[in-house]
Amino acid sequence: MIEHVPTSVLCAEHCHLGEGATYDATTDTAWWFDILEGRLFEARLSSGRINIHQLGRMASALARIDAARQLIAAADGLYIRNVADGATTLYRPLEADNPLTRSNDGRVHPSGTFWIGTMGRKAEPRAGTIYALHRGEILRLFPDITIPNAICFSIDGTIGYFADTAENVLYRVPLDPQTGLPRGAPEVLLRHRGIGGLDGAVVDADGLIWNACWGGGCVDVYSPQGRHLRSLHVPARQASCPVFVGPRLSQLLVTTAWEGMDGAARDADPQAGCTFLLDIAARGRSEPDVKLASA
Repeated sequence: MIEHVPTSVLCAEHCHLGEGATYDATTDTAWWFDILEGRLFEARLSSGRINIHQLGRMASALARIDAARQLIAAADGLYIRNVADGATTLYRPLEADNPLTRSNDGRVHPSGTFWIGTMGRKAEPRAGTIYALHRGEILRLFPDITIPNAICFSIDGTIGYFADTAENVLYRVPLDPQTGLPRGAPEVLLRHRGIGGLDGAVVDADGLIWNACWGGGCVDVYSPQGRHLRSLHVPARQASCPVFVGPRLSQLLVTTAWEGMDGAARDADPQAGCTFLLDIAARGRSEPDVKLASA
């Protein structure tokens, strides 16, 4: 059964492909992307003010470096962005020599290591890879992935999770908690069956995995053992990425998309691409900062 919890529209702007939601608790600001349109959204939750920044390139994931700077994963590399003026500087190239791929899902490990996935721009089979930015060096972790998603980590940093949406499989992998790097091979945690596919995910303060179900119009909650616990309704079918927000981290921001929909499908799903806030009976946790080589 899908639960209906109190839900509001945070942003009514229709994202072609909303993704990469993250939250800066120090400023009460949520950030997310419209990947295909090269836009970065900034939402000051206390005031409700939303700014849309034109990036000039496709980008998909953001991590806080410090109060003044962010790290953005884009189609051709990792960029440092100044919060004050939006200026960007290339930090590290990433598949810049491959015009067929772009960045996709990403999240920061508690150690400060940043995991980033790439994929084919047309979801070409096995064209993607998951990388780790560890202390300034980009390391290749898991190749041959079609659509990397659901990158998130256990509270103590000893387990990493990721999915290949094309396979509808969520994997778990043992990690060194001090580095965020693998200590062993990935193993299957669960196989999603039924409507929709595994998309972005985040772990709460109790270690539960909250996963956006692309095509299912919901967020599914799983135990660390892979047992399905809850499904929460999202008012758009293509839910893409959740993140905990608010002063008590008791709300769930969920991005959505209208990618791949024709006119009839969009008419049937009028809020596709909107960004929502769900009031949830759960405790979230803050996103860690990324650590660069100079940190």
